[in-house]
Amino acid sequence: MLKVGVVDSGFREDQIEWIEDAASFYLKDARLWMGDPEFDQIDHGCRIIDIIHHHCPEIELYSAQVFDRQGVTSPAQVAAAINWLCDQKVNLINLSLGLRQHRENLAEAVQRALSEGVIVCASSPARGDPVYPSGYPGVFRMTGDARCSIDEITCLETEFADFGGHVLGLDQEQAKAGSSLGCAHMSGHVAKLLSENPDLEFEAVGNALKKRASYFGPEHRLY
Repeated sequence: MLKVGVVDSGFREDQIEWIEDAASFYLKDARLWMGDPEFDQIDHGCRIIDIIHHHCPEIELYSAQVFDRQGVTSPAQVAAAINWLCDQKVNLINLSLGLRQHRENLAEAVQRALSEGVIVCASSPARGDPVYPSGYPGVFRMTGDARCSIDEITCLETEFADFGGHVLGLDQEQAKAGSSLGCAHMSGHVAKLLSENPDLEFEAVGNALKKRASYFGPEHRLY
């Protein structure tokens, strides 16, 4: 069965049956620790899991909790989460997050995942300065696209993002729209592709997404 890792703020109690394993990565006394997770306190990771599971329910989910109750994390926590997910032999990692600064430990963790054949999807803003880990080569830069319905894909291929997906969660709540949810939808599409053909690698996944795209190029505002 396809193994999907989610680096985020955890999961809800009613999602336990979907979760194969989970861990928390947190900072205490200026040191990095790994421990048991708590349930999602900021209503983000659980929404990401809902979306991915909607697109591809026949998966094993691994939750790596890195956000605290204020929605704050660090490159060290994200890097540790990626390394743990690699140890779990996941096939796909969703990172609906973006860190402003490059850090060597984060780059090394991403490179480890890519070298082990893991497909990595990370959220990227539709425009502006790059964020990480989506700014690293070999990572799918995913964002939201207002043109997309819940099952549609946009092939962007811009300097900012590779693909775009539906911008809303399953509840269609407008206030929480954004690139992080678009990334989750795209990870769901990728999971579905990999469940159909687990041997697909980065380039082949990209080509398959293009074939399924409903839109091409960035959105253009009409006046």
